[in-house]
Amino acid sequence: MSRKIILLVVASIVGLIALSLIQARLIQNTYDLRKEALIDTTSETIGKIGSYGTSIDSISDAISNTFLKDLDRYSIQMLLKEKLLNRLRKINDSLNPRFIVEYEKEMKSKNLNFDLKYHKVLESIILVDSLKTDTIFYDKKSSKFKLVGYEFENDPELRLGTSTWETNRTFQRKIKGELKKGNYDVVFKTVNYMNIDEANSIILNEMRGLLISSCCIFLFVIGLFYYSIKNLITQKKIADIKSDFINNITHELKTPLATLSLATKMLKKQDLNTQNNFVESTIETIERQNIRLQKLVDQVLNNSLGYNEIELQKENVSLNDFVLEIIDDFLISNKDIILTNVMCDHDVLIEVDKFYISTVLSNILENAVKYGGTELEVQLKHNKGVEIIIGDNGIGISKKDIQQIFNKFFRAENKDIHNVKGLGLGLYYSNQIIKAHNGTISVKSEKVKGTTFSIKLPLD
Repeated sequence: MSRKIILLVVASIVGLIALSLIQARLIQNTYDLRKEALIDTTSETIGKIGSYGTSIDSISDAISNTFLKDLDRYSIQMLLKEKLLNRLRKINDSLNPRFIVEYEKEMKSKNLNFDLKYHKVLESIILVDSLKTDTIFYDKKSSKFKLVGYEFENDPELRLGTSTWETNRTFQRKIKGELKKGNYDVVFKTVNYMNIDEANSIILNEMRGLLISSCCIFLFVIGLFYYSIKNLITQKKIADIKSDFINNITHELKTPLATLSLATKMLKKQDLNTQNNFVESTIETIERQNIRLQKLVDQVLNNSLGYNEIELQKENVSLNDFVLEIIDDFLISNKDIILTNVMCDHDVLIEVDKFYISTVLSNILENAVKYGGTELEVQLKHNKGVEIIIGDNGIGISKKDIQQIFNKFFRAENKDIHNVKGLGLGLYYSNQIIKAHNGTISVKSEKVKGTTFSIKLPLD
């Protein structure tokens, strides 16, 4: 690819990535806003928990009253701190099932389309009297001591807030016949959390339309980008192929034209009556170059036809005899080539256009020599149809080139062999001829080891 195309591809990819990041950011913002709205809605619902009725209030009062009586005993050192907290846990555990039943009853009345859970956890208990400040319990993370509600991991985003309950406590109690009095302040802090089951699924479901449309637009842009770059590269290849074709055909035409020009000048200078041999030789040269020019023009014109436009004049021929004739003609001009052949065991009649099929076989044989082949083999096989196999020991074809070898104007690049002439039309034309005969042509090759062409033709 040229530098301009590479820069264009890089710029397009950067633009595509930037567009993707912007789109991802917009989707993330939409997700955050939807999540915030869901949290606000559920927080409002949970915030009304105190107004759900006297049932939940009575549970909270029972916990408070029992705990305060234990706290009185603790303040006069009749109850250890650890035992105080254990008794609080037991009270909560015994009353929590009632709390959950009442909570679920209230949640049902709200007709939520998702499962909303709640719990209250203890953050701190601080007791203050005239002598000291006693921190009975403190947990900054509010994760160790659940008072009421469900079991779940605390999510900072779903924290509903902190509740502080303060009271002044004055009591008197008879202990071992002695009346003891006490006075203290207590600060009881709790944190409320909620949990929304499958919150991400709920939000993503609400965003389903946005996500689908975003994905479709993104895929459309990717497809458009791929199609545009592919077309650009294809057009560049076509332009390069046309340029190579023009250069090649110009080169091919220069030789016969130069020869014709030279022969014409020589004829003008010579006395036609005195040197008949020279004139005849020059005329033969002109005729040969004229035929060569005609063949070049015919090759270009024939290759403008598709296989369905080629007019065939089929006739029944003996396959063995027909192929042997082509081989004999080929060896006349290639005497240094070693060619072995394996014919069919018995004569096979096949209906083909002799001119076109001989063109195909001659083209493959000539290419084999052109690309370094010195030992060739032609093998005929007969089963349900006919298969003509032509192998050589030439330089071979790379895997990259073998995929394009039947494309119009394509010429394989070979650094090992120089001055290989041609228009890149031979194998394309051969493929069209075989298709016109309802047959197939394929190639197998390995670099350095050689190439094998296989032509399969039907008998009917």
